[in-house]
Amino acid sequence: MKKYLFLTSMVFLSISLKAQHHLLKIWETDSVVNMPESVLHDPKANILYVSIMGNGPDEKDGIGGIGKMQSNGKVINLDWVTGLNAPKGLAKFGNLLYAADLTEVVVIDIAKGKVIRKIPIENTKFLNDITVSDKGIVYVSDTRMKKIFKIEKNVPSLYMDSLNGVNGLKAIKNDLYILSGKQFLKADQNKKITQIALLPAGGDGLEPVGNGDFICSSWGGYVYYVTAAGKCDVLLDTHLEKKNTADIGYDPVKKIVFIPTFYKKTVMAYQLK
Repeated sequence: MKKYLFLTSMVFLSISLKAQHHLLKIWETDSVVNMPESVLHDPKANILYVSIMGNGPDEKDGIGGIGKMQSNGKVINLDWVTGLNAPKGLAKFGNLLYAADLTEVVVIDIAKGKVIRKIPIENTKFLNDITVSDKGIVYVSDTRMKKIFKIEKNVPSLYMDSLNGVNGLKAIKNDLYILSGKQFLKADQNKKITQIALLPAGGDGLEPVGNGDFICSSWGGYVYYVTAAGKCDVLLDTHLEKKNTADIGYDPVKKIVFIPTFYKKTVMAYQLK
């Protein structure tokens, strides 16, 4: 009987281990990206947009911008869009690219590679992540003001407040997924909030990977796999290397996670297994 129980537990353990996800490193750029904060994968063009802050996350100095890279890590143009301040989150809708840039949202015509509009948002300090719904509604978080703003027809308005450490956002159908400190939340179209999971550290970027599961990053050097049931597993830990894991991007077809390393000035790519 004891032998049978032992063998049964070993079989269960084997199944459990096989069910776990992990990341396999594919490539990392040289230290040529001047403080990257966010990576956005464009599935149509199969390229990466990278927000480049320049001197730092708070600097209103006009040396920030957006770069373009191939999905294999080869640089296309790190000066694709220039003259920004400290751009962070990126989102795409049609031929428009949106960037959260301290106190305003910058709108870029992708075909022309030019800024066509800047939408200032009053009483903001640190616009961080940004997302666009399938209806073209833009949502942007201000981490220091603990607020989320909504932009419709280029007009901003307050959407939610009192969200401590609010950062990562992802609009999916009628729901808005939110990383607020360690809390991973979902707000429905009536702004009813439910908690999906509690992360070990404050969240930064988040990307859906299917079946209601997500990958979430924490700026300090962690990437997590969060299931629809709220289970959270560590996929990557680079904190001892002092390598940040900021606002991640994701290729859902090839299942590749793109990670900007902030102060290390590189972009990494990992295969999700």
